[in-house]
Amino acid sequence: MKLLRRKEGPSLDSRLAALREAAELAEGRLPEQVVSGARAVADRAGVRRELSIEHTVAALAGATGSGKSSLYNALAGQDLADVGVTRPTTSAAQAALWDGDGAGPLLDWLDVPKRHAADGHADHAGTRAGTDAGADLSGLVLLDLPDHDSIRLSHRLEVDRLVEQVDLLIWVVDPQKYADAALHERYLRPLAGHRDVMLVVLNQVDRLPAPAVERCLADLRRLLDEDGLAGVPVLAVSARTGQGVRELRSLLRERVAERASWSARLAADITAAADHLAPPEARGEPVAATKRMQGAERALTGALSTAAGVPLVVQAVAKGHRHRAVVATGWPLTRWVRRLRPDPLRRLRIGGIPHDRRDREDRQIVGRTSVPAASAVQRAQVETAIRDVGEVAAAGLPGPWAASVREAGRSRAGELTDAVDRAVATTSAGATRRPQWWRAVNVLQWLVFATMLAGVLWLGGLFAMDYLRLPQPPLPTVGVVPWPTALLVGGALAGVVIALLSRLAAWAGGRRRARRTAKALRAAIGQVGREYVLGPVETELAAYARFAETLDLARGKT
Repeated sequence: MKLLRRKEGPSLDSRLAALREAAELAEGRLPEQVVSGARAVADRAGVRRELSIEHTVAALAGATGSGKSSLYNALAGQDLADVGVTRPTTSAAQAALWDGDGAGPLLDWLDVPKRHAADGHADHAGTRAGTDAGADLSGLVLLDLPDHDSIRLSHRLEVDRLVEQVDLLIWVVDPQKYADAALHERYLRPLAGHRDVMLVVLNQVDRLPAPAVERCLADLRRLLDEDGLAGVPVLAVSARTGQGVRELRSLLRERVAERASWSARLAADITAAADHLAPPEARGEPVAATKRMQGAERALTGALSTAAGVPLVVQAVAKGHRHRAVVATGWPLTRWVRRLRPDPLRRLRIGGIPHDRRDREDRQIVGRTSVPAASAVQRAQVETAIRDVGEVAAAGLPGPWAASVREAGRSRAGELTDAVDRAVATTSAGATRRPQWWRAVNVLQWLVFATMLAGVLWLGGLFAMDYLRLPQPPLPTVGVVPWPTALLVGGALAGVVIALLSRLAAWAGGRRRARRTAKALRAAIGQVGREYVLGPVETELAAYARFAETLDLARGKT
């Protein structure tokens, strides 16, 4: 039967690339140990896939006295390993090779220098076990590992290293210690995701009566199921008598013939590494909070606007518009008085009065405005709004990523004050632009003033002629009013009326300009908030979305 089932899904290369990308995205956001572990798996998988895929590396792992070395000799068909009863006799891994041509680089990578060519045709007693017992194992590299419970630390470290690297794990247990907690908690349970590349052998069954063997197998099966290893083949074997060795060879023959154990092992490693990258609370999707996010954005814009003195600036825009309108369209005899008053926007170092079109179009804002600094309450409101943006955006994210999103929202908070001030200065500068009607009214005022002046000069000439007793020239009239008087009085009245009408228009225009400026300032400050607060948050959210996507791909999900 086929024990390894190929599943449709992403290729191993794409899963490996996804794991690398997920590890890069997790850098600085998840614990370094988890990230480095994922990178180590990716590096190890990358190396293994470049080595011989025609060979399957299987390892016999077990506790002291489980009979690993005896089983190793039985499978190899010759006494390659020293056999001990109670003390560990295997100090370093050794390899038996069936058709080992080309396996050298693979064993070099595994750091297994002790290598043997396996016979495979002899059973445990040296008699012929069958003509094809070993021939069908062509491509198998069988390792005999030190005891995982050895009293020597170097032995245990050697086991841990090779357990992470081999293609196929064969756990050898005996009737006395098959339930050893160290085996199940340290190795079997953490490797639950590797069930497709694992076999369990109950050795030394010749020491038990048949009913006891069945009970041991049933109990071992139960323990493996509790470890998450349901479906892992369990065989009863006696390396001493040869019982079950042929069945074990048959299973190995199927695994070796498929040439898929290496890829199945790498796939399981990648899945396990991806699972370790994903915190437990990352199993669900982040909470959809579009409306809440929009509300938090509006609150942020409002808090920034208040802290930036936008109400004061808007008020200054309206007053400044009226001030400049009077200067530009007022009665020439009195408008100079208005010039003595400071321009409200200039007092805030915003805009100023441009002198020509180039000034209006190419002005650059230099330095800070004189808008009063935000109060402690206003600063606290801004900080609260920034924190709320982070909290809303982080809703539904796993702990480390939620903290990263919150931190991203605060990452550029120190730059907000200057950025908002520049936005206020730049946006408000447009409030100093002169409407075209001001120029027309100004020309009209000077024409009216010239008319009045003409009347003054005419009357002055008449008074001078009368004073010198010169004959008076004919004096034209408008009805009963002489023309000089009509020009003087009419020019003065017209100038005052035009000034009053212009002031009324300027008041209405100031209100409109203030509303437009308020809207523009809010939009500009909102853009600053998006760039300095929402932008980093959205970048972090996009990184998490990509992280979740790469994790799914690394796990083999499409």
